[in-house]
This record gives sequence, structure tokens and C-alpha cells, in this order.
Amino acid sequence: MADYTKLQQVRQWTQDNHVDVTYISNFHTISYLTGFESNPYERTLALFVFADAEPFLFAPALEVEAIKDMGWPYKVFGYLDHEEPYALIADHINAQLTDPKVWALETGNLTLDRFNALKRQFPAARFDKDLSPYIQQLRLVKTADELDKLNIAGKWADFAFEQGFAAVTAGRTEQQIAAELQYALMKKGIMEMSFDTLVQAGEHAANPHGATNETQVKPNELVLFDLGVMYKGYASDASRTIAYGQPTAKQKEIFDVCLEANLTAQAAIKPGMAAEDVDKIARDIITKAGYGEYFIHRLGHGIGQTDHEFPSIMAGNHMPLVEGMCFSVEPGIYIPGVAGVRIEDCGVVTKEGFKPFTHTPKELKVLDLS
Repeated sequence: MADYTKLQQVRQWTQDNHVDVTYISNFHTISYLTGFESNPYERTLALFVFADAEPFLFAPALEVEAIKDMGWPYKVFGYLDHEEPYALIADHINAQLTDPKVWALETGNLTLDRFNALKRQFPAARFDKDLSPYIQQLRLVKTADELDKLNIAGKWADFAFEQGFAAVTAGRTEQQIAAELQYALMKKGIMEMSFDTLVQAGEHAANPHGATNETQVKPNELVLFDLGVMYKGYASDASRTIAYGQPTAKQKEIFDVCLEANLTAQAAIKPGMAAEDVDKIARDIITKAGYGEYFIHRLGHGIGQTDHEFPSIMAGNHMPLVEGMCFSVEPGIYIPGVAGVRIEDCGVVTKEGFKPFTHTPKELKVLDLS
């Protein structure tokens, strides 16, 4: 039986903020609050929470039976593809409330098109309450069950690294290596990556978000892996950089600096310190070594139901770290024409420090040429 404690907290928030209707549009938030996991794509999936009435789910007709089967204890309404969803939503809301005036939205998620469709149905309403910050706070500290899923997702990322490293040989393309590690995961029953697997060889790795392509692995260069899987609705995300044959002195130097930044930042993490201070620890090491201009992104991001979520571990974020907060630590150095290195773990803040979800060794792995 699903636990609807978080849903009841959203109802309490609705009451405390004198909101008539709270409209939840993000399917990840809906999953978090109800236990129902589904990506509706272009269709409308919505959860409506009221101060003085029971919540209801509104879903594509093809999802209604699945919602009922999972034990959802409240009403669920469906719609067919040819029907106007917001006209039906208005009918269902008006059946429960008289003239709802004050609405809360997930303003970080709701599209302008859908917002305008909602306004047409309720022209006299105010839509000036934002639920998103409250949801971010709810999702910030992970439960024991969430941590179990994140740890298992991390173990599968470790498996993916093992398979990916074994697939590196001269002349193989980044795409072929990514395909092999993903096929190995699928044979084990892991069918979904948390984002597009990134394999970047040589100079290509100097583009931090360059897509995996037909670049071939060459001897005596670095190969960067960035990957993660989905396990029961929770993501993993980790990066490792290895060498195929002996790296150059410059490649080895930037790897060592990046590794020092990763290890030092992780070792310093404790409850109460500011998020920006973790970023500064890693950034100062890279800057002191002369590579500050090549570390061009924040140190970390939150992780949970998605691979990138609140909070950001970066300069200017004064938020104190608390036990149960989960995020990445991923310093990187990207020098065009030379190489790119990133070393990343996601983990959880505990009273003892930072505990990563991934455990693939981070020291430079040098593969024999073959």
C-alpha cells in the first residue's frame, strides 16, 4: 500500500497558504506523491489537491485502470485523445468547489500553453502561488527506501563502467562502446538509462556535453564515461575517466588535479557546511594548479527521481547541507585540443560525511593496448 504522507503534507500546505486548488503537473512529482509512475509525453497527467476536499488524479484514459490497480484511494478521471482535457478538468473541479479563486502551480514545470488553457476555464482565478519550492524541500531529504533505490542504481552504474571499460579497444567508436555497456545492462534487466550514455575519446572529451558519436578510440589517450541507470524510479549518475595506453604527461597531470579535487571535496562534506563551500574546495584546487578557466560548470547537482534536480552545489548557494541530502560531486577539466577529464560520484550526506552510491575505483585505470 502506498504511503500518502507526502500528499497529505501538500494538502496541509494548500490549507496553510489559503489556496483553493493546487495543480501538480510534473509527472515526477505525481509519482513522488502518489506512487503512480508514468510519463504522459504529450498527454495531460495531473494531480489536484484541495484545502477542503479529497484530491483526484486526471489521466489519459489508457492509464486509468493502472491507477486503480495500484490502489489509489481517491477518484481518478480519464479523458480520450479527441477530448479537450482542460474543459473536463474544469467540470470535475467545479463539481467539488464553488468558484475556486486562488490556485497554486508548479511554475517551474507547467508550460505556457497549458497555463493558458487553464486560465480560459477559470478567467477570474489568481494563479500566483508557486508550489515548486515546497516540492523541492520535500524531495530534498531522502527516505531510507529512496536511499536503498539510489544505492542499487549506483551498483548498476558500477556494473556499466566495468562493461564499458572492457569494451574499449583501438578503432572502436564511442557509440559501439556505449551500445555494449547498455546491452549488458539490458541482459540483466536494467532497461532504462537515466540519461543518454556519454562516452568521449581523446579531444572529444574536452566538450563536456558533446554527444557520444563515431569518434574512434586511439592509443595513448583518455576516454571519459558519464552514465547512469534508472532503478525503480530512481537515478544514478557517475563519471570516470580512464586511459587507453599510457597517457601523456599533460593528460596525467590534469587527471591527477581533477582526482584531488574530487577526493578532497568529498572528504570535507559534513552536515551544516554551505553548498557553495564544497564547490569552492574543489575549484580552489583546480585553480591553484592553473586550470581554473577549464572548470566551466558547477561542482554538483541533486539526484533522486531524476539525474539532475535541486539543489545546485555551486558558488552563491548558501544552503546548509543536511543529513539525507543527495547530490553529485563532479569536478572537471576540459582543455580544447588536449583532453577532458571528469570524475563524479553521487552520494548522500550523513553525520559521518559523504557516502557515494558508486564505488568504481577513481585512480587512473590504464588499459593495455590491444
